[in-house]
Amino acid sequence: RGRVELRRIEDRTSRQVRFSKRRSGLFKKAFELSLLCDAEVALLVFSPAGKLYEYSSSSIEATYDRYQRFAGPGMNVNGGDASTNNDGDPSNIQSTLKEIASWSIQNNADVSDANKLEKLEKLLTDALRNTKSKKMSAQQNSGAGTSGENANGPRGKKKRGRT
Repeated sequence: RGRVELRRIEDRTSRQVRFSKRRSGLFKKAFELSLLCDAEVALLVFSPAGKLYEYSSSSIEATYDRYQRFAGPGMNVNGGDASTNNDGDPSNIQSTLKEIASWSIQNNADVSDANKLEKLEKLLTDALRNTKSKKMSAQQNSGAGTSGENANGPRGKKKRGRT
C-alpha cells in the first residue's frame, strides 16, 4: 500500500461512503482501546449532515465530568483561566445565568473594554455549552436523541473493505 494523499473528497457519494467506513473503524479502535487497555474512552462524531454518533466505555457524562475535574477548577477546555464559578458543577445552568445577569447589571456592554467583553463571552459560551449538554441528555433520556453507536460497543459486524 502506498501513501494516501489526505485531502477533501469532492464526490459527495464517495465522501459519504468513506465517512461511514472510517467512522466504523474509528469506533472499533475506540472499543478495542477500552477493552484491551482498560482505558476510559468517550468518542463523539458529528456527520456532515449533523447526525451524532457516540461511543463510551462507561458514561459519556461521567467521562466528561472526569475530564473537567482533570482540567481542574477554574480551567476551561483550552487550559486557560475561566472567569466563571459554577461551584464545581459544569452543568449548573442557573448559576451561570445568575452570573450573566449580575455582569449585565454591573457593566455596560456598549462601553466595556475588551477584557470585560471577553469575560461576558466566556459566560455566554459556558451557558450555551451547558444548555446544549442538558438538551442532549434530555433527548437521550427520552430515546429520541441520538443514533449510531452506544455504550455497548460497535453494533454487529462491519464489512471491512479497502478504501
